[in-house]
Amino acid sequence: MCEVLIVGGGVMGLWAAVMAARAGLTTRLLERRLIGSGASGGLLGALMPHMPDRWNDKKQFQFDALVSLEGEVAALETATGLSAGYRRCGRVMPLGKPHLREIALGREQDAAQNWHTPARRFHWHVRDADAGGWPAADAAPFGVVHDTLAARLAPRSLLEMLRAALEQFPHVRLEEGAEVVSLDPARGRISLADGRDLTCDRLILAAGVESFSFIDGLTEPLRAPSGGAVKGQAALLRADIDPALPIIFADGLYVVPHESGQVAVGSTSENRFEEPYSTDGQLDALLARFARRPGGRALGGPAPQIYGARTHGRPSPRSRKGLRVDGRIQGELWTGACSGAIRGRRDCRPSSQRAPPNFPMCAPYRGIAIGEAGFTTPLWPA
Repeated sequence: MCEVLIVGGGVMGLWAAVMAARAGLTTRLLERRLIGSGASGGLLGALMPHMPDRWNDKKQFQFDALVSLEGEVAALETATGLSAGYRRCGRVMPLGKPHLREIALGREQDAAQNWHTPARRFHWHVRDADAGGWPAADAAPFGVVHDTLAARLAPRSLLEMLRAALEQFPHVRLEEGAEVVSLDPARGRISLADGRDLTCDRLILAAGVESFSFIDGLTEPLRAPSGGAVKGQAALLRADIDPALPIIFADGLYVVPHESGQVAVGSTSENRFEEPYSTDGQLDALLARFARRPGGRALGGPAPQIYGARTHGRPSPRSRKGLRVDGRIQGELWTGACSGAIRGRRDCRPSSQRAPPNFPMCAPYRGIAIGEAGFTTPLWPA
């Protein structure tokens, strides 16, 4: 018996465990394979804000989380002595068409109105490409956008840091190789493949793509599964560049400088695939695009060498309407879901849930959490 049981050992599961541990709750986290073996162990690590126009509660939630993440990471780095590779580096977006500049100028004003806290402001600057000599004018004929809110971190370093933080709490237990086969929220019970049954007061589902099968079992009948995997391929390159350079986003391609002479490039987005765990010609095509784009030319010097490649399967919902969580949840039991890059909307609402008091479920990272107000929206679309 534990107060909080978390299914899934990715970023969302680990961070939820940190929040529970800080609240003094006895916590148990179960991971079917190894900690961080799913989409959370990717390469990009780009923390991208929503566009500053058409502001709403969803965008404000994301903004607050992105701002607070800096302090959260710093505190965890101090506590563990490890680095998550975090840097608020900003983002540069070349403008290749004249109408894009007009749109960007409007967003510059929107950011001035919306991207601020009482103590700090962030900006969406629009400037000419040749100002300062980088990026080159031919790479951005109608200028560039430079946003100062975007940031990056090293996903695998973050996972290592979160795990180290949890190991400092005596009331937290992490278990790898523990496959959950069924959930019974009404009784606060889960069953494992090895025959064990575990009980808890509060259950958090953070199993990424695998969450969908559990969610479907707790919802009203659906015509089709509520979601499935989207495959992404990315590469990590060796390149001798300044790690303080901003992220480059051009034509759907992310170029993310990291520490220690590494640059992540990605990623593909594949709804249909046969080999979920291998790279293929789509990654080759992505790297060829990188070599032709401003991000590749900006590296300069010798051609970067591939340091590593990675595929990941991130969750993607297929049905957003009429998704309701089973209303038989009683007493203090509360079922939450925190899964990868699920893009929830506010028309997806629980039918009957009550979150425990003073328990911060929405970790400042990507994912969703089912709570009293329905689905909150992901922070990190990359």
